[in-house]
Amino acid sequence: MLGIKKGMTQIFDTAGNALGVTVVELGPCVVSRIKTVASDGYCAIQISLGKKKRELRIAKPEEYQVGQELKVDLFKVGDVVNVQGLSIGKGFQGRIKRYHQHRGPMSHGSKCHRIMGSIGSGTTPGRIWKGKQMPGRMGGGLVTNRKVSVAQVIPEKNLLLVKGSVPGKPGNVVLVRKAK
Repeated sequence: MLGIKKGMTQIFDTAGNALGVTVVELGPCVVSRIKTVASDGYCAIQISLGKKKRELRIAKPEEYQVGQELKVDLFKVGDVVNVQGLSIGKGFQGRIKRYHQHRGPMSHGSKCHRIMGSIGSGTTPGRIWKGKQMPGRMGGGLVTNRKVSVAQVIPEKNLLLVKGSVPGKPGNVVLVRKAK
């Protein structure tokens, strides 16, 4: 199901331990299209949350009808889910922050405090090898948090509380599906 990340908070379990949870407003999602092997060559359903749409491959599309609403009550406490979303973008970063590399010596006369240094051989091969760790854009990619457990379900407000963090900032659209 598609949902919107609302933010993080904490709740207390039955033993009195504080749990850090992420609040996700989940659905209601509407099944907007059904794809079958006969018509499209594969089985999937398309769900929508407002203007956002997502196609999910499933084994049995005949279990769904166009216009059917999927609500948060599909999940229960203790379920294990995968949560997928866009991570927070961090802009253009150097090698130290992006790849956790070490800096150069900080003594007088050293001119290599945070710069890269050598990036390859000379005449042979005469180019930079693919995959070289260099400065560039960091974050802003699709991230999946796997095997996150559901801490609480509030069906009257369409809220799902999952233990731990969820990718992205509050307001991002996330995909929540049961883990296999």
